[in-house]
Parts: sequence; C-alpha cells; structure tokens
Amino acid sequence: MSDKQPGFFSRLAQGLKRSSSRLGDSVSAIFTKRKLDAAALEELEDALIAADLGAAAAIQVTGRLAKDRFDKEVTDEEVRGALADVVAETLNPLEKPLDLTGESPQVVVFVGVNGSGKTTTLGKIAVKLKREGRNPILAAGDTFRAAAIEQVAIWGERAGAPVVRREIGADAAGLAFDALEQAQRAGHDTVLIDTAGRLQNKAELMDELRKVIRVIRKKMPEAPHHVVLVLDGTVGSNAVSQAEAFLEAANVTGVVMTKLDGTAKGGALVQVAEKFRLPIHYIGIGEGESDLQPFSARDFSRALAGLDG
Repeated sequence: MSDKQPGFFSRLAQGLKRSSSRLGDSVSAIFTKRKLDAAALEELEDALIAADLGAAAAIQVTGRLAKDRFDKEVTDEEVRGALADVVAETLNPLEKPLDLTGESPQVVVFVGVNGSGKTTTLGKIAVKLKREGRNPILAAGDTFRAAAIEQVAIWGERAGAPVVRREIGADAAGLAFDALEQAQRAGHDTVLIDTAGRLQNKAELMDELRKVIRVIRKKMPEAPHHVVLVLDGTVGSNAVSQAEAFLEAANVTGVVMTKLDGTAKGGALVQVAEKFRLPIHYIGIGEGESDLQPFSARDFSRALAGLDG
C-alpha cells in the first residue's frame, strides 16, 4: 500500500485532540502539586479506563510510572510518555498492511454495524488499489439500502472499477457469488464485497452474513482471504462487543477504525487490540480518500497521548 500522505500525523493529532485533551485534563487534575502515591495511581487508572483505553492498558501505564516515579513528583509529560510507550508496545505487533499477494482473485469482505464507515472504506481502498496498478471489482452487497448500493457505484466510478449490483432486497450471497464469478471470468485480481450493516445482536442478519461467507467458499474454498471489520472510533468500549460478535459470525481477519477525527473515545482501538490481537490495516480521520491511511502504531500512540510526532 502507498506511503502515508505528508501531514497525516498533524491531521491525526488534530482528530484525536478531544481524546488527548480529555486524558490531559484528567492527568493535570490528578497531579497538580502532588506526588505519585497509591491514591494518585488509582485515580490515573480510573481516568485511563474512562478514556476507553481498557483496564489492561491502564494497569500497564500506572505500573510503569509506579516502578520509576513512586513517591516523586510526576510531570504531565512523563505520564503522556508512559501512555504513548504502552500503547505503542501494544499496537506495534498489529501494524499490518492489507496483504493482497497470493491466490487471484483476492477476496475481501467488509463487515461492521450501520454507520461505521464500511462502504466508504471499501471505496477508498478501491481507489488506492487501482492507483497501485491492481484491477479490483466491487460488489454492492448491502442490498437492504439503496443509498449503500449507490455509494458503491459512485466509488466504483471514482476508482474506474466495475460494480456488481442488484435491486433492493436481492440475495446478498448470490450477489457475492456472481461478483466472484465475474472476477474470475474477466481477470480481476481483487474482489471487494460490501455487506449490510448489522447490529451485533440481530441474529437473522448475522446468519445472512454467515451465508455470504459460505457461498463464497463454495465458489473458491480459500476465500474470503480477508474479512475486514470496520469500527467507528466514536463508539468507545462498544467496539469490543461489536468485534466479538463479528469474529464469531465471520472470522474477522483485520480491522479498520474510522471517524477518529473529533472523537473523545479514540482509546477504544487499544482495547480491541488488547483483547483480540487483530491486525490493524488502516485508520480513517475524515471523508476524503487521503484521510484513510495505513496504520502506524507510533503515530497513533503519540497522537492519542497528545505528544508531537
């Protein structure tokens, strides 16, 4: 995948400003004219959990500070530094591009709840792939919503890629099968399949998603090669239950987190990573195509902690 655009860190830092400011305000309130004692550590742990980082990361941050700084004055910068280090260490092993080498066509299914940015993410990736010389075909598999079908068609136009689409209410599994057949016939090397946004507690929609996966496997046993879960950065800890449900239904292989611009809950990515150890392919900070960039653990952790790049 292409290198990050110049200035992406500053836009990411700006996008995560609400998350980093919320953390910074909490830290400042705890440590103003105060040593790092047991009560301060407990308050800091609570503040980190409230910022959606999750208990495991919060305990690591406070543990690191307690080891070096217990009963000493602690600066805001030291707390932010410890936070950035722990987040980076957690996320570094999961910083993985979407690898589309291997059997052709590579089949990528996008899953997630309504409003997560799933269809837009698919479209942006299609544009990137086309620019890099690949030959994608898109499948408008959210047959419940006319707007989603139209959205895929618009992205297909932007990418210069064909779109397989059907009328509202058509069988999504049949559409996925047709898209794969067309890709094999016409020599497309990548099939990007949108699916209906579904709530994790809607059993019948999750069953339909399982059917889509089953039908793809009938046509191509090794496929889908990737099932990408698109998570909305504004939902905070709910991202964990969403990931759990989609992992069970569709064997998710990687994550994209969108809408990190303007959220106070950006730390949720750390929770998801900690719990599921899923590769993180991209993060998104806006509507534009260049606002979706390959994930960098270092950049994310520093922006979340409110540190310079």
